[in-house]
Amino acid sequence: MEYDVDYLIVGSGFGGSVSAYRLSEKGYSVAVMEMGKRWSAETYPPSNWYFHRWLWRPMLGLKGFFNIKWFKHVLVLHGNAVGGGSITYANTLLVPKPIIWQQGSWAGLKDWATDMPAHYATAQKMLGVTENRILGPADIILKESAEDWGCGDSFYKTQVGVFFGDEGEAPGKSYADPYFGGEGPDRNSCIACGGCMVGCRYNAKNSLDKNYLYLAEKQGAQVFSETRVIDVVPLNGKADGEDGYEVTTVSSTSLLFRNKRRWRAKAVVFAGSSLGTQDLLFKLRDKKSLPNISTQLGRRVRTNAESLIGVRLPNVDNMDSGIAIGSGIYLDEKTHIEATRYPRGSDAMGLLVTAMIRGKTDWRRLFNWIYTLIRLLVRNPRQAIGSLIPFGLAKQTIILLCMQTLDGHIDMLYKRRWYWPFSKHMVSFGPKIPAHIPEASEFALKAARRLGGMAGSLITEVLFNIPATAHCMGGVGMGRSAADGVVDVQSRVFGYKNMLVCDGSTLSSNLGVNPSLTITALTEHAMAYIPAKQSLGAESPTVTEAVAG
Repeated sequence: MEYDVDYLIVGSGFGGSVSAYRLSEKGYSVAVMEMGKRWSAETYPPSNWYFHRWLWRPMLGLKGFFNIKWFKHVLVLHGNAVGGGSITYANTLLVPKPIIWQQGSWAGLKDWATDMPAHYATAQKMLGVTENRILGPADIILKESAEDWGCGDSFYKTQVGVFFGDEGEAPGKSYADPYFGGEGPDRNSCIACGGCMVGCRYNAKNSLDKNYLYLAEKQGAQVFSETRVIDVVPLNGKADGEDGYEVTTVSSTSLLFRNKRRWRAKAVVFAGSSLGTQDLLFKLRDKKSLPNISTQLGRRVRTNAESLIGVRLPNVDNMDSGIAIGSGIYLDEKTHIEATRYPRGSDAMGLLVTAMIRGKTDWRRLFNWIYTLIRLLVRNPRQAIGSLIPFGLAKQTIILLCMQTLDGHIDMLYKRRWYWPFSKHMVSFGPKIPAHIPEASEFALKAARRLGGMAGSLITEVLFNIPATAHCMGGVGMGRSAADGVVDVQSRVFGYKNMLVCDGSTLSSNLGVNPSLTITALTEHAMAYIPAKQSLGAESPTVTEAVAG
């Protein structure tokens, strides 16, 4: 058969970019379909108040790279761009504790503790992981607060994907490619502006368009931005995809001119992020394009048991100095906190912030919140009002990102919502995820008292008992068969040939740390099983079927 491409990859985030590089390196023709736009230093927004260049809601004219999706159980923050979430993530690339491989549906599938370290090492090298060399004021406050709490010895500088240049040299200096022997782009050293999550305009952040994806395109992989996949159908009536797939794409940013195109691909890699891949697979199963997708789809979606809180200090103006996440601590074995920041002027997230409350998580929390606000206004009205308005948030706030390794999860369904019966959507169900992490809240409140500031958390957590996460994971979990997973240990989709999933949706336990490095390492692991094209002679690639037990 004749194919337009050997491998068609849906998404260009950590899973998609690694797949594109490794497959093109093995001699395959590769096309990457990316829903988001391609960004550069010249096109990034000056701050996140430029909603049309920050938020992703293309049908409303908002064509940025940051997306917020609200479910009944959780508020999910994620990215849409060429380079996926690496454009807006906080650079943090941590190896999780070994215990995570003994939890969740991937436990016991293989000797992960023996196999994964080599893939983590490869991922760290490709992403330029190094220890943070710039501790800003927020990092110092985190360290002092940890000492006051009694866990000061757990303080560490984060492992990050940032180029710092040579010791003693001035920030912002230009260097010839420091990572790939001249095959990669030139770089500039970090100037500690704190702007990592609004897009690095100073060429210091090791986003995927500077490494994996850059090298993949150099090897011939094609990236099609602003392109959305709407259908994937096995060719020639072969229900298992043995002869490949016809993939239909349309424009993701145009309402009138859809630019529909059909591709013939021997193999497909889904890498559209946990939410994106789940949503697409639900649609494809529902419309009978891929009816054999496991019924485990949407099960065990994890959030890193996460909470976003912080301490606002009205009398300071330097909390934005440093890199997005420069340091972290462990309150205990399961509770991890990182100091996080936005650049000066990027205060839009302040629209979602309010005063922190203690205690009740049921209907009484509303009255608790009102009482807390009144008490703050009575005690110090000027400070209270200054802390509640969004302007100045970035330069005055130490944001605390709290994560836990507790093995909680929610599930997703694909159904019609009562208030919009015209189409189906992905919805969450199951027991509530705790929005209140007592240890983290007490840590923030204690720090606020010591520093004379106000502890805060997201309005969704306070008013609706709904946590927020930037680390949605799972939903396409690993298993021994289609009865307990959607993919196998090599990330191959049960019931289909020539089909893989390589993104955060396959993560099968709460990591307790930022997941980007683990997604990268797991994709390296999956790609290691695919032979080079030349070793197959004149044949097109074949990904062995993941057979249900």
